[in-house]
Amino acid sequence: MTVEPIRDKVKIKQMYYYLQGKDPKYGLLFKFGLNTGLRISDILPIKVNDIYTSNYKFREYLTIKEKKTEKEKKIKINESLKKEIDKYIKLRCLKYDDYLFPSNKGGHIGRIQSYRILKEAAETVGVENFGTHSLRKTWGYWSYKTSRYNIGLIMDTFNHSSQKITLRYIGVNQEQKDELYTLVQF
Repeated sequence: MTVEPIRDKVKIKQMYYYLQGKDPKYGLLFKFGLNTGLRISDILPIKVNDIYTSNYKFREYLTIKEKKTEKEKKIKINESLKKEIDKYIKLRCLKYDDYLFPSNKGGHIGRIQSYRILKEAAETVGVENFGTHSLRKTWGYWSYKTSRYNIGLIMDTFNHSSQKITLRYIGVNQEQKDELYTLVQF
């Protein structure tokens, strides 16, 4: 099975509400992945102090060292995600040194647990070919469409070596290629 992005915004909302109802931690995890394009392995160990300064103001950037590439990555957190994070931290009374996605067993939730919960939500709302990478791919797919097909910028953000790799990764298929031909008409 090839993991795909979520191409239907209605399904994205349905998944979010399902996860939010299950546990706000999973709703935030879902939104975090969709809004940052980070791998799940880079999201799970994030702490409150990675996002906020000591006086609880948002840092200008979330700066992480990617687990897979060991490269430093700077992400500007958008307003939608900031609101969600603020609401969640107040709801959970998280402290400055706490993990954003704490496990009931200590530390942060693991990849397998996050996969199980996200996959359950995807199956419940009818999203096929879903895996934890779907969040990253969904960010890439919708960024590609919203940026008017600026594949170079997305390729750079993902650290891919070619546009072809990025297009295949975000699941651009013949339907999207056909759509391009309807945009330019003389």
